[in-house]
Amino acid sequence: MTEPPRPPGAGDSGAPPPEATPPSAPYGSSSADEPPTAPLSGAPAPGGYPPPGGYPPPPGGQPPSGGYPPPGGYPPPGGYPPPGGYGAPGAGYPGGGAYGAPAGYANNDDKTWSLIAHFGGPVGVVVGGSLLGWVAPLIAFSAKGQQSPTVRAHAVAALNFQITWVIATLISFVLAVVTCGLLFFIPIIVALIPIIFGIIGGVKATEGVLYRYPMTYTFVK
Repeated sequence: MTEPPRPPGAGDSGAPPPEATPPSAPYGSSSADEPPTAPLSGAPAPGGYPPPGGYPPPPGGQPPSGGYPPPGGYPPPGGYPPPGGYGAPGAGYPGGGAYGAPAGYANNDDKTWSLIAHFGGPVGVVVGGSLLGWVAPLIAFSAKGQQSPTVRAHAVAALNFQITWVIATLISFVLAVVTCGLLFFIPIIVALIPIIFGIIGGVKATEGVLYRYPMTYTFVK
């Protein structure tokens, strides 16, 4: 019995014919032999690295645990200090002045005693020969200073100023005597200073402003 015809090139080695290879998969597609990859959506793959720039902050404005502080840093405990710092003149009072006195007056009685403290200084200088300018501020301080912080602040400012210039007046008299009257004009000039600045302080007090006297030593606080 005759054998069937063999294809050309086929030998008698008995080797199996070569197997056909499957076509290559297109770019971006997955095959059955490769695990699926995460889509290119910007989100990190499970177990991978964070995206460039880090993760976005959580909602609510709260900083992430262990992360960086917000721009400008965290506020200090208790909040930021008021403008000018704690203890600044007038801090804590809207439109306040020196010695912690608020601007304006709570009633007419406070205004009256404040004006007595300021205007009483020049009156005492004129009546008492430059040595009694401290009497009126001391009366206002003793009568109303413990009841009204506003009157106390005005009386303390005027009292310190008048005491300072009473001492300056005494020194000027001593200089005039020691120089045998050569410096007679010094006591006159010194006597005019508490009158002028006392009137200025009184005018400011009528506007509800505490005047800060210049050239004053603090004897009473």
